[in-house]
Amino acid sequence: MVAIARRRQFSASEKRRILAEADRCSEPGQIGALLRREGIYSSNLAAWRKRRAAEGKTGLDPRKRGHKADPVIAETRRTAALTREIDRLRRQLMQARLIIDVQKKVSSLMALQNEEDTDGNSAWTE
Repeated sequence: MVAIARRRQFSASEKRRILAEADRCSEPGQIGALLRREGIYSSNLAAWRKRRAAEGKTGLDPRKRGHKADPVIAETRRTAALTREIDRLRRQLMQARLIIDVQKKVSSLMALQNEEDTDGNSAWTE
């Protein structure tokens, strides 16, 4: 089975450590030895230095790749979802009100029937 090569990824702390070591290098050849030891290219070191200078401490943190979410589209989707939720809740409310109205009518009919039963003159019996 052949192993699939994976691109090495450095954490922010590893990048900071390597940059600190590179900053301490003062003699010729020390940076080259550091690069060989760490298995990185000089372009990596240059890019990390550039990001550190531009963004400070957070510049070395990993970034999300790919397209950035469009806030207008996200807001439109959220609005549509909330509208659907409102419609669903309105239907539930109408159904609950209808059930309550039916229960009130049944209760009043039952009360009338109970009154007639206690009087002895039931409208339901002959």
